Amino acid sequence: MKQKQIRKPTHPGEFFKFAVLDERGLSITSAAEYLGVTRKALSEFVNGKAKCSHAMARRLAESTGTGVAVWINMQAKLDTWEAENMDKPINITALPETRVA
Repeated sequence: MKQKQIRKPTHPGEFFKFAVLDERGLSITSAAEYLGVTRKALSEFVNGKAKCSHAMARRLAESTGTGVAVWINMQAKLDTWEAENMDKPINITALPETRVA
């Protein structure tokens, strides 16, 4: 059985802000122009209010020379952590076992 990750993974947008924007001295406005997205869309992403869509992952990969999977996997790890750490629904019952014919 896989052990749950204790620390919440970093949102890919927060990572992008720290590792790309801050390191290159880029504003959200100028980066949005490079990426071909609105300033609002990029702001929501870097502030962790919007998930990394497949389209955004492709734009990030193309503009940074990374792979799409880097961004998709970062989002998947965060989504997995959030699902594993959410309140459990109270009215769930295990499905029956498979019937053998």
